[in-house]
Amino acid sequence: MNGETITFRARGMHCHGCEHVIEARLRKLAGVRQVTASYPTEQVVVDYDPARVEFAALRATVEELGYRVEEGERAQRPLARRLLLAAGALLGLAALILVDTRWISAGGAPDIAQHMSLWLIFVLGLVTGFHCIGMCGAFVVSYTAADAGAGRSSALSHLAFATGKTLSYTAIGALFGALGAFIAFTPLLRGAAGVAAGVFLIVFGLNMLGLFAPLRRFRLGLPAPLQRWVYREAGGRHRPFVIGLLNGLMIACGPLQAMYVMAAGTGSAVEGAKMLFAFGLGTLPVMLAFGAVASLLSSAATHRLLRASGVIVVALGAVMINRGLILTGWGVDLASIVARMRQTDAPIASLAPAPAVQIIEMEANGLGYQPSRFTLTKGVPVKWVINATKITSCNNRIVVPAFGLEFDLKPGLQTIEFTPTQSGVVPWSCWMGMIRGEFVVTEPGAAPPPAAPETAQEAPSPPQETAQPAPAEAPRRYVVRRGDTLKAIARRLYGDAGRWRDIARANPGLGKGRLKPGQVLTLPSP
Repeated sequence: MNGETITFRARGMHCHGCEHVIEARLRKLAGVRQVTASYPTEQVVVDYDPARVEFAALRATVEELGYRVEEGERAQRPLARRLLLAAGALLGLAALILVDTRWISAGGAPDIAQHMSLWLIFVLGLVTGFHCIGMCGAFVVSYTAADAGAGRSSALSHLAFATGKTLSYTAIGALFGALGAFIAFTPLLRGAAGVAAGVFLIVFGLNMLGLFAPLRRFRLGLPAPLQRWVYREAGGRHRPFVIGLLNGLMIACGPLQAMYVMAAGTGSAVEGAKMLFAFGLGTLPVMLAFGAVASLLSSAATHRLLRASGVIVVALGAVMINRGLILTGWGVDLASIVARMRQTDAPIASLAPAPAVQIIEMEANGLGYQPSRFTLTKGVPVKWVINATKITSCNNRIVVPAFGLEFDLKPGLQTIEFTPTQSGVVPWSCWMGMIRGEFVVTEPGAAPPPAAPETAQEAPSPPQETAQPAPAEAPRRYVVRRGDTLKAIARRLYGDAGRWRDIARANPGLGKGRLKPGQVLTLPSP
């Protein structure tokens, strides 16, 4: 029997699932004996009978799937261009993290709710929907074709598939969350899980964009025999509910890997289930509209949309890495680095005699924590009085890794006592790393206190006995003058225009409206 083996490249492969898609389609051609597709190299090796099928038919079949067939060696980009591309990518990631830290998570304008983690995960599922088509679209086609052959609508089949897929994701997410609870995930490990999930997403996003080919060899999934069984079972069945259930085991999917890691990091079966439920729902709109999308767009156009969504995946990965770093308490997240840079020119010693007890007050509400920045003296006991006026799924737990603190909030007043054991900028956050705060801890000193800013609205504080515990600092007031802005007020009173966010947080409802002369503002502590 005559045979021939040919090797070519299928450009545009974005994940290991593309291997199965190409292999399955080519095997259906008469005369094709064996097919091996490799995602890391984008090579396809076909053993076929040229008397029964021509190479032109092989090429057309692969290109119908949206890949670009190339023969010969692939030309490499010039080194200078690759280095420039890498530098641009790193700068882009830094910019994305800065946007999340200073614009979204910091609670400044625009006024975006802090507790967006499940929505963030839903969006991740949404933008990777085209990737789901590439991996699982053939399975949807299989039961849709069976419905068409039987002369019935596919609506119930789509519903069964969506139900099976969502249940599978949710159940496996709960299992990973329970695993995290079993091994007692600390804030450090939860942060590490967030960083790992972000790395998965960035690697996956870069691969979607076709950048940095060596990253394609990074793979985490089921053992190969089990992975082949899952694909075989899903492809050989026409029961959409079972196909949906099997989808949860297709962990060659980069975003799904990231979500399972994040679920384990929650240390809670309930939170893990909620996380994967949101992700599963996000993947459904594009997946279930696959028939309509396929009829309106070519496979090549679908692949271009997939590449474009890779930018969003990389952005979400960068955000997850930064929030994971916040949870670790290492102080290497972007906000902590910026805060330390602001402190470099500040005196190390405190400018007031150390009190016997430091009392700080904070409110936990629907917008986060207000205020979220406090100046403390090292070695002096602290009473952290927290008034929880509104508990959410995000602000209900606070972690301060540097001081070994992790506690739940309950409605009403509660006091947390601790002693700062290290100086510098000490970050803290909610248990999800979404809402960030910081302690600026100074060394004890005995220098006289600095003169207060000269404003007509501030009265000098009465002298206090240094031997007595320091009472809670009464909120200061400021009467808005004509032409004032929050940044101008922050620059004049604190010497730092960036403190306008603290002023905004101390005045809920201030929004983005213009300040009016005579308006009274509550000022946060210096």
